[in-house]
Amino acid sequence: MGDMLWAPPADVRERSRIGGYLRWLREHRGLDFADYDALWQWSVTDLDAFWRSIWDHFEVVAHTPPTATLAERGMPGARWFPGATLNYAENVLRMPGRADDDQVVIAHGQTRAPVTLTAAELREQVRRVSAGLRRLGVTAGDRVAAYAPNIPETYVLLLATASLGAIFSSCAPEFGTRSVTDRWRQIEPTVLVAVDGYRYGDKPVDRRGEVAAIRAALPSLRHTVGIGYLDPAGAPFEGALSWEELAAPTDEPLTFTPVPFDHPLYVLYSSGTTGLPKPIVHGHGGILLEHLKMLALHHDLGPADRFFWFTTTGWMMWNFLVSGPAVGATIVLFDGNPGHPDLGGLWRLAAETGTTYFGTSAPFLLACRKAGLVPREIADLSALRGLGSTGAPLPAEGFTWVYETVGDRLQLQSLSGGTDVCTGFVGGVPLLPVYAGEIACRALGAKVEARSADGTPVIGELGELVITEPMPSMPVGFWNDPDGTRYREAYFDVYPGVWRHGDWITINSRGGCVITGRSDATLNRGGVRLGTAEFYSVVEGLDEVVDSVVVHLEDDEGGAGELLLFVVLADGLELNDALRGKICRELRTALSPRHVPDEIHQVRAVPRTLSAKKLEVPVKKILTGTPVDSAAAKGALVNPESLTAFAAFAQRRTTHDTPTSA
Repeated sequence: MGDMLWAPPADVRERSRIGGYLRWLREHRGLDFADYDALWQWSVTDLDAFWRSIWDHFEVVAHTPPTATLAERGMPGARWFPGATLNYAENVLRMPGRADDDQVVIAHGQTRAPVTLTAAELREQVRRVSAGLRRLGVTAGDRVAAYAPNIPETYVLLLATASLGAIFSSCAPEFGTRSVTDRWRQIEPTVLVAVDGYRYGDKPVDRRGEVAAIRAALPSLRHTVGIGYLDPAGAPFEGALSWEELAAPTDEPLTFTPVPFDHPLYVLYSSGTTGLPKPIVHGHGGILLEHLKMLALHHDLGPADRFFWFTTTGWMMWNFLVSGPAVGATIVLFDGNPGHPDLGGLWRLAAETGTTYFGTSAPFLLACRKAGLVPREIADLSALRGLGSTGAPLPAEGFTWVYETVGDRLQLQSLSGGTDVCTGFVGGVPLLPVYAGEIACRALGAKVEARSADGTPVIGELGELVITEPMPSMPVGFWNDPDGTRYREAYFDVYPGVWRHGDWITINSRGGCVITGRSDATLNRGGVRLGTAEFYSVVEGLDEVVDSVVVHLEDDEGGAGELLLFVVLADGLELNDALRGKICRELRTALSPRHVPDEIHQVRAVPRTLSAKKLEVPVKKILTGTPVDSAAAKGALVNPESLTAFAAFAQRRTTHDTPTSA
């Protein structure tokens, strides 16, 4: 059990939004809950009452009311709020608690000067772009694609597209042509909005060639709109409209097309490391309810907050961030290199923008720790109340570092979820303390369990993370999967009627959670399952090691198999026996003898997806003889060339010549 690092203040129920919700439940529903656990148990047992209370408490704007809350409870295929019509964009642009001249979007980056939008300006931009899309013939169900970074134009485009009942999809402009076309050929967009390029740190990156190739590969396109982001004076693309033309002044009023609760809002994609990325369709109503619940009740965000998450438009955290105005929060957008000019950049941005909730990834926090950074010494972080961490498990030392160097009064919330549900289903909540290395709770309405190998729920033991009751933000389905086969195979094949997420989780007796890596990348040593997260925490805690990846190759005869560790070392270092011995000692001492690898090899880079996840499974496939092109879709990688080293290593192993580096 980790040390308690933060406890809720005595008056938390008076000061927090979840406290207000508890008062509302007592007043309007006659329900009283002694603590968070009792509230959670109710939320995952009486699904009808809980989700209807979210709808009513947040006063969802609907055009026609629902005839029920949950018409069918089975998974897949649960039907939420039948009969209701609403519009996500209308609910976001309501911006409760905000005046017309309040700033609601604050955007910083490395390509141009900061941009801010007030509530009135955001609505006006959406009104104009909605009219512009309508002039291009966009109607409900059409797809609008954005090859654009985390800037106000991309956000305005999402809201304008949603206001028409059309369907939005974004790819960050660092995605290569193949990655983008693999995604968008599946959904056949009619309109493409693209930037000409961007700056990453002080380096200009021209994307006009990529945009030309994307246009050529998408026969469904009827219109392209260019944003002169890198070169505002230029005309980025031949035969394209400019963003200014799309957003031209017009007398057309801002209207919102009422759509059914499960009408597609946007398409997100799995990382696509093997095969085509899965096109995951999310609906207006499910995303709205889930984000209202998480942002207000778990992250405690409201009209006094400035909410930042470091993300690109190619990661679901962008979609999560930009729902902020639905609960009245101002959103802080950032486009650029988070390590430029140094790792203090984002902390200084938080100070400059008055950020109250700072969201980032576990690898970023650990990189800051490794660099010896003390954020509170370089930036005034007194406004910060919350800090969110996701993308990978945050180990105990990451928690301790935050409380020692960022601030001891903020609430650190480690959360985990996925693109599949566009949220976190385990995370933090203002009512519960923070323990080092532990995710505080299962989120309201998320019936998360750990399952043992025989399928029974376990407490205090490692198990498969499953969700045993439906959530409104589970996908409407996959695009072009009419009978739902691909959707069922993705989540419901292992345990019929139960969502299997693909992570290892331990849930303790007080409801705290620890996630220890992907269940398909498990290290299985002599029948003992080992998660990869704690392994990396130890290895990458060493000053000499910059990055690492570990894989377990099973023994067909049932033996222990081989545990292979690949390390990226700091500049100028070469792997030698002394360093191998040090790594092994650290693993044996901190974890167990089972964690000591059979071989350690040096590599130049660890293959990672565009959202920075390590590719353990493709590396394992390559090491067991799968050709590189079949093991991973190179376009989904930040560094596709990194795979060839593993292929060469595998080739040398088969000739019985065990090398010292790959």
